[in-house]
Amino acid sequence: MSEMKAKLRPFKDYPAKHFRWQVDASGRVATITLNRPDKKNPLTFESYEELRDLFTNLKYASDVRAIVLTGAEGNFCSGGDVFEIIEPLTRMAMPDLLAFTRMTGEVVRAMRKCPQIIVAAIDGICAGAGAMLALASDLRLATPQAKTAFLFTRVGLAGADMGACGLLPRVIGQGHAADLLYTGRAMRAEEGFAWGFHNRLVPPAELAGAAQDLARSLADGPWFAHGVTKTMFNQEWAMGVDEMIESEAQAQAICMVTGDFRRAFEAFAAKQKPAFEGN
Repeated sequence: MSEMKAKLRPFKDYPAKHFRWQVDASGRVATITLNRPDKKNPLTFESYEELRDLFTNLKYASDVRAIVLTGAEGNFCSGGDVFEIIEPLTRMAMPDLLAFTRMTGEVVRAMRKCPQIIVAAIDGICAGAGAMLALASDLRLATPQAKTAFLFTRVGLAGADMGACGLLPRVIGQGHAADLLYTGRAMRAEEGFAWGFHNRLVPPAELAGAAQDLARSLADGPWFAHGVTKTMFNQEWAMGVDEMIESEAQAQAICMVTGDFRRAFEAFAAKQKPAFEGN
């Protein structure tokens, strides 16, 4: 075993404290469930920190290849808990406030940088920081009942929170993003699908299964290459066309020396389904 592989470890039995963590029988698909349904699954200081640390450390996972992010009992996430986060913030001095806003942004940064593809399964309320968790995910499935609101202006804050002014226009366009970030209004599910925020709308009874199926298909696919695609999505936002093309040439050449690339060809030639191993 190489020194780098020796640093990997299984996350199947990760002891989550502030949300539910479940891994399927294959060990490849993990589900994070925000689990405070009595308040529509809001975040706390502690859950922010644990999400940041978990997504940061998932690059060391030897088993988990895809993540489903969802909320319990008919809602995704109502944002920061009003009494456990918002009220304490009104009493903090600037250094502590800046430490908090940087920490919340680190959650988004960690989600974007972790190699696993994150599938958000969105039902009901998806608001504030919850909307940012959905936005930071790689793919988003939603029910027709989903209502997504970047409602920071509703509490007297800027729409610029956790990267919203940079990320949201890239997903749904500047005009739609301006509408949501200035007004704080809820984006209806059908709007989200039409604008490209939601990849698919599914009935509530089918949401969990659809998200698991999608995540499993990604985890069973060429997940090393998927991680490269995710990295390039992030890096190329700051590149010109020439830099993009050269960067992708290098990235694709790296993928071409993997065993997965050879296995895919051999399986195609034998008219079989390839078994990807991530190397």
